Amino acid sequence: MTAQQHLPQLSTGADYESLAARFRPIFARIAEGALERERTRSLPHEPIRWLKEAGFGAVRVPREHGGAGASLPQLIQLLIELAEADSNIPQALRGHFAFVEDRLNAHAEANQETWFKRFVAGELVGNAWTEVGNVKIGEVITRVSRQGDRWLVNGTKYYSTGSIFADWIDLYAQLDDTGEDVIAALRTDQPGVQQSDDWDGFGQRTTGSGTSRFIDAEVAAENIIPFASRFKYQTAFYQLVLLALLAGTGRAAVRDVAEQVRLRTRVFSHGNASSVDRDPQVQQVVGKASAQAYAAEATAVRAATAAQWAYETRFGGNAEDERQANVAAELESAQGQVVIAELVLRLTSDLFNALSASATSTGKLLDRHWRNARTAASHNPLIYKERIIGDWEINRSEPPYVWQIGGGAKQAS
Repeated sequence: MTAQQHLPQLSTGADYESLAARFRPIFARIAEGALERERTRSLPHEPIRWLKEAGFGAVRVPREHGGAGASLPQLIQLLIELAEADSNIPQALRGHFAFVEDRLNAHAEANQETWFKRFVAGELVGNAWTEVGNVKIGEVITRVSRQGDRWLVNGTKYYSTGSIFADWIDLYAQLDDTGEDVIAALRTDQPGVQQSDDWDGFGQRTTGSGTSRFIDAEVAAENIIPFASRFKYQTAFYQLVLLALLAGTGRAAVRDVAEQVRLRTRVFSHGNASSVDRDPQVQQVVGKASAQAYAAEATAVRAATAAQWAYETRFGGNAEDERQANVAAELESAQGQVVIAELVLRLTSDLFNALSASATSTGKLLDRHWRNARTAASHNPLIYKERIIGDWEINRSEPPYVWQIGGGAKQAS
C-alpha cells in the first residue's frame, strides 16, 4: 500500500445544491419563528434540535465517516442561508463548527473516528473560553486538576455561546500541576456544569451566550488536548462564521424591507409615484442594499477559500505551504471583516429610507437587523484588524493567530 493510500479522505466539497436542499426546508421553518423568538427572547432549542437531527453539525465531516464532506466555502454559504432565517443560530453553532474543524485537522496525525461518529450522531459542542473576574492578559484562572484517577475542571467562563444547547463544551484552561494550556472537551450533562443565559447585549439575544461555571466537572483524560496542537487558522475560522452571520443578516434585511415596501399603501405627496413599490427612489434604496448584501456574501465565501487552503495544506507535508496558507486565512478573514461589517451596517440603516416612521414600530422589529449586525461586528475590534492588515501590506508582519482579552496595567496619573 502506498503512502498516498494512507492519507485520510479530506472534506474538499460536495454538490452544493443537493446539500443545501437537505436543509432549506428546515431553514424555512426556522425563519417562520424568528420574529416571535426575538420578541419574547426565547432560545431556539427546537430549531437547533431540527438541525441536529438532520445532520447539519456533520456537514464538514468527511463522507467516508458519514458526513457530507463539505468544503469551508460551502459551510459558510450554508451558514449565510441559515443566518438569513435567524442570525442567532449560526452564532450559537460557531463553537461547534470550530471544534469540528479542530478535529478535522487533528485527523492528520491521529484517527478521529470517535469524534466523527459523535458529530454524525448529532452531538453538538459549545465553547467556554473567555475568563471573567480579576484576570489579566495572559492569565487563565480555569484549572484542570487530577484527583486520584479523575480529572476535574474548576472555573468560570463568560460568552459561552451555544453551550446551553450543546452535548459537549470545548473549554480553554490550564493544567493545575504544569501550567500547560489545554482544551478540555467535557460533557454538559453532569452536575458540575452550570450554565446561565445571562447575555445582556442589545443584539444576537438568543444565541445562548452567558456564564458557565465548572465545579469539579469531570473530563476524560483522552479529551484533554494540548492547546499547542489547536488548528492554526482558528481565529480566521471564528471570524468567518461571523462574516456568514453578517452576510445573512444583510439578506434578511433586504427581504424584510422589500416585503414592507410591497405591502405599503400610504404615500407622500412629494413622492414619485402613486404607490411606494413603483417609486424609483425607493427602488433605488432597496436595489443598492441588495447589491451591498450580494457583495458581503461574495466576500465571505471568497475569504473562506483561504481557510480551506489552510485545511488542505495541513495534510500536504510542506511546512512553508502550510504557513503561507495560514497567513492568507488570517488576512483574508480580516479583510472580509472590515468590508462586510461596513456594508451590512450601512445597508441595515439606510434601508429605512425606503419606508417611513412606521418602519420603526417595535412590532415590525426591523431594527433587529442593525442591532444583530452591530453586535456581531463588535466581537473583534475592526480598528485592530485594519492595523494588522496594514502592517502586513507595508512590512509583511505575520498576523497574530491567537489573542486574549483581560485586564491591563493602568498607568499612574
